[in-house]
Amino acid sequence: MKKITKVSPVATWSAKSPLKVALVEDQPRVRENWTRLLNSFPDLNCICICKTGEEALRLIPEAAPDVVLMDIFLPRMSGIECTSRLKALLPETQIVILTAMDDEELVFMALEAGADGYLLKRTKPAELREALLEVLGGGVPLTSEIARRVIETFRRKGKPRDESLQLSMREEQILMLLTKGHSNKIIADQLAVSPVTVSHHLKRVFKKMHVCSRTEAVVRYMASKTPAAG
Repeated sequence: MKKITKVSPVATWSAKSPLKVALVEDQPRVRENWTRLLNSFPDLNCICICKTGEEALRLIPEAAPDVVLMDIFLPRMSGIECTSRLKALLPETQIVILTAMDDEELVFMALEAGADGYLLKRTKPAELREALLEVLGGGVPLTSEIARRVIETFRRKGKPRDESLQLSMREEQILMLLTKGHSNKIIADQLAVSPVTVSHHLKRVFKKMHVCSRTEAVVRYMASKTPAAG
């Protein structure tokens, strides 16, 4: 699995306690396997296991996990709808889609709903662990084929690359650091400004790019810097 960011995932997670993970998966055997896998890592702890989106909305806010692993195809409420509703309740909680589906429309629906990453279930165990650690540092974990598809779609359907962005030099600097997986605090330290200043710049960047999340900003910025095919 190839991920957009290059920063060391382990370095981004500095807490002494294990990363708290919530899992939303309706298939019993899959749920048991993922729970066992997550708990096999000393720096991960699966603290909340949900079978449906409704159950996730009820249990996850109280459990207060650091990261949520979300399947898309759940009974009644989809994982995409659950992601959107959870983000409204817990805007700082990272939500990573973990599904077998790589359908382009589903990918964008998930990102628009507020997902912070999109992984396929064939992701290797070590790479899943890295992705969960990475997303806490502001990274955007995407399985390689998902990353390519997102970038190609932005290039194919988006506005002209340079003319559409019109970013200031400072905004370009912040986006470059964002693609490396840095948090607002680390970006602020590197640019000798306050985290609040970084946050204000990012809000302007999101408005200029017509995006709603760090994930979308990163992939669109990368697409704007990638030469179009042909």
